[in-house]
Amino acid sequence: MGKGEASIPDEEWERFLREAEAGTKGAPEEPSARARMVAQRLQGESGPPEPWRSPQPARRQRSRAWYAIGVLVAVALAVVALDPGRVADWFSGGDGGGGSAPLAAESTRPTQPPPTEAAARQPTVEEPFRGSPAARWGDGTAGIGLPEARATGWMSKGQVAQALAKSRDFLAASSLDPGVLRGERPKKAIALINPHQPDVQKYLATTFGTPSRKNDPLLLFSRFDKTNVRLVGDVVKTRGRITYREGERGAVEVSTDVTYVYPVVRAAAGSREVARTIVRREVVMSWDNPAKVVIEPGTFSLVSYKVDTTNGGCDTFTGYLTPKFSSERATSRQGDGAEVDPYDRSTSMDTRMRESGDAGCGTATRS
Repeated sequence: MGKGEASIPDEEWERFLREAEAGTKGAPEEPSARARMVAQRLQGESGPPEPWRSPQPARRQRSRAWYAIGVLVAVALAVVALDPGRVADWFSGGDGGGGSAPLAAESTRPTQPPPTEAAARQPTVEEPFRGSPAARWGDGTAGIGLPEARATGWMSKGQVAQALAKSRDFLAASSLDPGVLRGERPKKAIALINPHQPDVQKYLATTFGTPSRKNDPLLLFSRFDKTNVRLVGDVVKTRGRITYREGERGAVEVSTDVTYVYPVVRAAAGSREVARTIVRREVVMSWDNPAKVVIEPGTFSLVSYKVDTTNGGCDTFTGYLTPKFSSERATSRQGDGAEVDPYDRSTSMDTRMRESGDAGCGTATRS
């Protein structure tokens, strides 16, 4: 009991409880929770009750516990003042991405962009996704949500499941394959595309040899020039989903909308500065009925493809993603287009493309 606090004699307290139970005039109709608890205990005990207000060792132990917690809080506040970024990492599992637990697969379009860290920390070779929402995204195809298969169009449930799996295989072969990322020709991905689409085959025949705005391999494939940069580690973070519906002539039309995050360093040995290239790509594929469309088994027809790239080169058509590092960004001109959050998946690709239009290179709000 603290100094200066008044003490009610035990006899008075017990008399109060007996009068309340007997309905004495002036007694409260509904005693407090603590009074009810003590009254029930009195009714159930034959011997004299332990005085409720008697001192107990547990109370002194609790006081010491609160004192210890107070000391810890004071230490934590001091650390916050000295290094707020480190405290953010404590609560984010070291990823700077607002939490350590991986996000569940994306099943619907989010309603808002992921939060921006108040004290985002710079990426390192050891933690290339540090300070980025991608730290909580899936690794490779694990970050691409697949819907449940159902019979659609000309396909049975099992055939739809196979089409969805092969659609994801195409994404892996075009945007995640280590050899393709090093600039190799994406043979596995091309093998999944219907060879009887003349316009698509013309694009594929010219895009790697003579890339241009119209014939840019980066519309479908992610490639880096290995003489300039190399990826950090073997993990590419992804966030996206695959959906499908019945298309023309009973085809199963599969839409993919995925954001890929690639951490890179300069190709020179010993390079430590990490830059991130972020690519959001939407590819729509049609798994056509071979009885109605000329197509090879196990391939799909390309319906459309769109891409939005951050730190991958703007108006440079070399056939490779060309990220800039801090020294290069400091001396380059700012983009004259709209500001864009590359991690914002709450806006559809169509809306993103309309907003950017032909305004030139936009400015990313974060990397």
